[in-house]
Amino acid sequence: MTEMTDRQRQAEALANAQIPGLAEAEAKAAVDTEEKKRDVIDLSGAPVEPPTDEEIARITEDVIAQLKTVYDPEIPTDIYELGLIYKVELEDDRTLKVEMTLTAPGCPVAGEMPGWVEEACAVVAGVRRVEVFMTFDPPWTMDRMSEEAKLELNML
Repeated sequence: MTEMTDRQRQAEALANAQIPGLAEAEAKAAVDTEEKKRDVIDLSGAPVEPPTDEEIARITEDVIAQLKTVYDPEIPTDIYELGLIYKVELEDDRTLKVEMTLTAPGCPVAGEMPGWVEEACAVVAGVRRVEVFMTFDPPWTMDRMSEEAKLELNML
């Protein structure tokens, strides 16, 4: 495809100016295109480069501490000690991916719990974004509970 010369551009602009409403439509399209090109401002404060081993260790400790602040409202034990967290991964782009479950698929807070986990983990320094995935495979059993949770719930 050949590039247009300045003279061709001027001729096209003059011709298009004769079409009612075209200038406004082109102006709106230009604004829409500019909005799509606009950079997203990252307010996480996390660096852009992949985390170092030391950072991963600190982030791991901080994530666990944050997960221990989230409780199942029906059970007086945090979700980490209950064994509801199946997997946590920190990607090179600093996205924290949390795979979790509930004690039962019909849990009344099933729609809210992932949001609680996301909010808790989002405050960890060095994490840019948190994604929480819910799974029921494998199903949760009491065997997943820590000794601390069993002791707290008088199950020992």
